[in-house]
Amino acid sequence: MVGSSDRVPDPSGDSSLLGPAEIRALAARLGTRPTKSLGQNFVIDANTVRRIVRTAGITEDDVVIEVGPGLGSLTLALLPVARAVTAVEIDPVLAEALPVTVRQHAPSYADRLTVLTADAMRIDQVPPPAPTALVANLPYNVAVPVLLHLLELLPSLTQGLVMVQAEVAERLAAGPGSKIYGVPSVKAAWYADVRRAGSVGRTVFWPAPNVDSGLVSLRRRPAPRTSASRAQVFAVIDAAFAQRRKTLRAALRGWAGSADDAERALRAAGIEPQARGESLTVADFARLAEAHHYPPS
Repeated sequence: MVGSSDRVPDPSGDSSLLGPAEIRALAARLGTRPTKSLGQNFVIDANTVRRIVRTAGITEDDVVIEVGPGLGSLTLALLPVARAVTAVEIDPVLAEALPVTVRQHAPSYADRLTVLTADAMRIDQVPPPAPTALVANLPYNVAVPVLLHLLELLPSLTQGLVMVQAEVAERLAAGPGSKIYGVPSVKAAWYADVRRAGSVGRTVFWPAPNVDSGLVSLRRRPAPRTSASRAQVFAVIDAAFAQRRKTLRAALRGWAGSADDAERALRAAGIEPQARGESLTVADFARLAEAHHYPPS
């Protein structure tokens, strides 16, 4: 944990990171406090944001999109190492304050920052240059839908490192056969190789959450080759895990039209009808969607 000094020097150029006292003072000046409704927990530990940037592997060629920059702790650590940072902030007070904070603490890098006052779940475009990396302390109450939305919206993203609730991190990185493997695991795997990249304690946040946090690393890879659309594949994923204790023949009855139709699609895809969704890879689900929507002639 960083001490209570207001300014924490950063060795990378004309920049200083935020310490706990300065973060609280900045929030007081803005008349704002972290709100549960927006899933806000501000990082107050400079060593943690350095670790996130280092683990993300950001280079001077990367354009980073950051979601929920808050008071700017992580933004200030990203700007010296990235070509540009686009910060998406839903809170208008924080969005307006962020460029001011950057000019004060990292004046040499202020021109690298673009701030969008928007809900990351609802944006349908971002200004150029196209983001190549997602690095964010995601709001925990919407972490998975935000992550999946950005991966779909921004095919230019080649990598990412996000901080989420520890349980969500485990689910995102889970593989077939795991008890916690489910919808987030499979849908994330449609876009990327996903793995755990570390744990983060509660004391580095203000306010301290009542859960632990985890880092998740993503590396973009091609989606499974299939004639089915992403929406069609995601529909069968949702159906398979809606009743995860049931066999796929039973769980997919509504999706396919009947249990017999589900069994025909499963067998056409080379999947045992008595299997359960947690045993299938994303490629299996893609074959299954294709077998149902585009059956062999």
